[in-house]
Amino acid sequence: MTRIKICGITNKDDALWAADLRVDALGFIFAESPRRVGPEVVCEIVKFLPPFISTVGVFVDEDKEKVKEIADLCSLTTLQFHGEESPAYCQGFRQKVIKSFRVRNESVLEKAVSYKVDAYLLDTYLRGRPGGTGKTFNWEIAGRVKGIGVPLILSGGLNPDNIARAISEVRPYAVDVSSGVESKEGKKDHGKLEKLVKMVRKAG
Repeated sequence: MTRIKICGITNKDDALWAADLRVDALGFIFAESPRRVGPEVVCEIVKFLPPFISTVGVFVDEDKEKVKEIADLCSLTTLQFHGEESPAYCQGFRQKVIKSFRVRNESVLEKAVSYKVDAYLLDTYLRGRPGGTGKTFNWEIAGRVKGIGVPLILSGGLNPDNIARAISEVRPYAVDVSSGVESKEGKKDHGKLEKLVKMVRKAG
């Protein structure tokens, strides 16, 4: 069963709607982004979440001690590093660690293999945008990265209309969706979110 992470959560209403749909993880962005949230907002949201849902903090080249501080304050279960963090930087956290790579070409294979993390996340490369591009990339590359043997999370331009094909072609451990289920930046469209979850569950 392909797992589902809904990223860019900014409010309790969207978080609880996603949780009711039994998604597996919610992502909170602590880096510069239209979907950025502060620790105090995340702490308030997390209090209302049911058990067994992962809470993922997304950081971009943040000070390591600051990451640990926010992670403990917000009771995060997983950390996602979406910048130029080194393999050494990604070690020493008590939470699970996801390293994100923006895919421009097959050179991502050489880069990814040097990271000893719990999962890779592949997103679309777009100059000046660390994520949330709303665009897909060549999924054949994702298939090759999957061959490294580390759980693969597929991101980048996924939405209810292409999610079944993405799962069929890549068979990722999980999919990560943000802008593809939004009504506007930072606000989820509950109808799109429900449709996406149904499509993922149907695809298996």
